[in-house]
Order: sequence, then C-alpha cells, then structure tokens
Amino acid sequence: MPADPARIRVSPTLVIRASELSWRFSRSGGPGGQHANTSDTRVEVRFDIAGSPSLGPRQRARLQERLGPEVRVIVADERSQARNRDLALERLRERLAEALRVDAPRRRTKPTSASVRRRLEAKRRQGARKADRRRPHAE
Repeated sequence: MPADPARIRVSPTLVIRASELSWRFSRSGGPGGQHANTSDTRVEVRFDIAGSPSLGPRQRARLQERLGPEVRVIVADERSQARNRDLALERLRERLAEALRVDAPRRRTKPTSASVRRRLEAKRRQGARKADRRRPHAE
C-alpha cells in the first residue's frame, strides 16, 4: 500500500487522488465455505479518465487513446477484501503506467560486417543446395 493512502502515485509525473476512484464490492464466485458466500470480497475499482482533474491534456489524450474514457479493474483473487483492494490498486497503477509509457523511437543501425558475411554465406549455401537438386544440363 502506498505511503499516503489519499494519493496513488502512478508515475513520477502523475499522482491520482483516492477520491477520484470509485469502488464496488460484491460476492466472489467459486468454491468456498460459509464465509465465502456472505463476504463481499470481489473488488471493482474504476477511474474516470475523461473527467479526472489530476491528468494533464497530453496524459489524458494518451490514456483515452489506449484505454478509453474509463479504466476498470476487477479483482477476486484473494479471500480478503483488503488484500483484493491492494491488488486492484496495484493493477490499476500498472495499467495506467503502461498506457502512459512512451517507447523511444528505434534508430536504424548499420549491419555489422560479420552479419553481412554470414547472410551472404547462407545465401551461397542455399543456392548451392538448390543447384545440386537440378538435373545436370547436357552440353
């Protein structure tokens, strides 16, 4: 759990207030005893990307492009609601951070002389293999 429960740090440039998240709890499916049938351990957390005041315009545009106007995380892994809440927050944080990440553009590099030599040698071997399969032509 983060140091300040009122704020969730997604990235160095993005901190979301906990009040911007909406929570819903319900009963988890699957096997279990009497406890499982009466406890609301399934957790759903929603974050409204379109209406969040924490996001800058570029962050909002990137998140909406990749995730849509709202992101929703559902967790029913554990038997404890508190543990599922922690997991939901962590997954939400990961999903937002991944959507905000900008990949560096790939820079083209020159092939090494060894790789060029290997490629040409492989082409030569393949050509020789195919030439061996042909019928010898009569002269």
